[in-house]
Amino acid sequence: MSVVFGIIVGLFILMLLVTGHEFGHFLAARRNGVTVEEFGICFPPRAIAWRKVDGKWRRLKRSEWKNPPGEGLVFSLNWLPIGGFCQMKGESDADKAKGSFGAASFWAKTKILFAGVAMNWLMAFIVLTILAWVGMPHFLDNQFQIDSDTQVVVTDPVTIGEVVDDSPAAKARLESGDVVLQMRSLGCEDGSCDVPDGELAMISVSQDLLDFDAKYAGQTVYMTYQRGENIGTAELTLNSKDEKYILGASISSSAFYRSSWSAPIVGFGTMLQITGETFKGIGELVWNLLSGLVRQLNVFDQGSRESGAAAVKTAGDSVSGPVGIIGVLFPSVLSSGIGNLLFFTALISISLACMNVLPIPALDGGRWLLIAIFKLRKKKLTKETEEKIVSRAFMVLLGIVAVVTVIDIIRLFK
Repeated sequence: MSVVFGIIVGLFILMLLVTGHEFGHFLAARRNGVTVEEFGICFPPRAIAWRKVDGKWRRLKRSEWKNPPGEGLVFSLNWLPIGGFCQMKGESDADKAKGSFGAASFWAKTKILFAGVAMNWLMAFIVLTILAWVGMPHFLDNQFQIDSDTQVVVTDPVTIGEVVDDSPAAKARLESGDVVLQMRSLGCEDGSCDVPDGELAMISVSQDLLDFDAKYAGQTVYMTYQRGENIGTAELTLNSKDEKYILGASISSSAFYRSSWSAPIVGFGTMLQITGETFKGIGELVWNLLSGLVRQLNVFDQGSRESGAAAVKTAGDSVSGPVGIIGVLFPSVLSSGIGNLLFFTALISISLACMNVLPIPALDGGRWLLIAIFKLRKKKLTKETEEKIVSRAFMVLLGIVAVVTVIDIIRLFK
């Protein structure tokens, strides 16, 4: 039942985020003199529709859908709960009829195309600001915060998870379930180091332990931990920074960070940080995919082909489509609490914004780039040319979505 409920919540949130994106287009179009013929929540087939008739909103009969009476905007609710749409008059750049998208100025088109992106960032900012006020979960290393206005509320202490064989944690005989209380570095009585008496660090959240391990990588340190009712001390010689593991154990903790006057600043800063990480992730995905495919073509080097296959697999593992997001990620996040669900919602909203600014013709950023290129070349972008470019790009996107969906279904059944 929890999985089904998670899927329902996931569908609702995705519908809300996509509808918000389309509402951004709607507002910008209306403000810039472009006629919006229909604004729909969810995707067709249509379930119900309204339009102004004689100055009053009236529900349209099914027989009136093709040729609705009245004038102005048609507002509709539709059956497929996977988003929304904003249908503008004359969406081709070549259409020059009054009130059409094509007849708008280049600056107006720019505002209309990127208004949906701006709306997704705005929704993420609002959600993250609320979370900063009531309790922001931390998912990023060095996640943005204002230290002077941050209260840390620990709900679960830092706990050792899986211990890697032959690692510093394994050699110190740490076990899964051990709670890390504090860390201490070795001192130096001759004053030859910055901490002659050693540094004592209280470990409240995972970042405390990660920061300590990074600072004293390659050195011998002491850990105070709790195992059941007993308190123990372990001596560890940490691995160096260039090795895969410094401590050699997964750790987990749960804490929320609350702000007061700085909540909007934290919300905005976190939004920018996630945006940067999202673009970084997209870049790594593209690099892993392209470089992996190229290396797999090297028939003379088995090692190159194997590393290429690993890079392609990494790219595939880092991608989730609608099935993975709705069927796996949302139920999982929902089970971990409302704070994590809201943070994930903001993350998805930012991801939608970042994806839509990419220079892919089927997306907002790509359509703008296409219009801009023809404007700079001082050539007319015909309806046929635009439809050909956009439709082909859309088919490629559909193919990618289909492949990712198959991968998601396999993951779901596993």
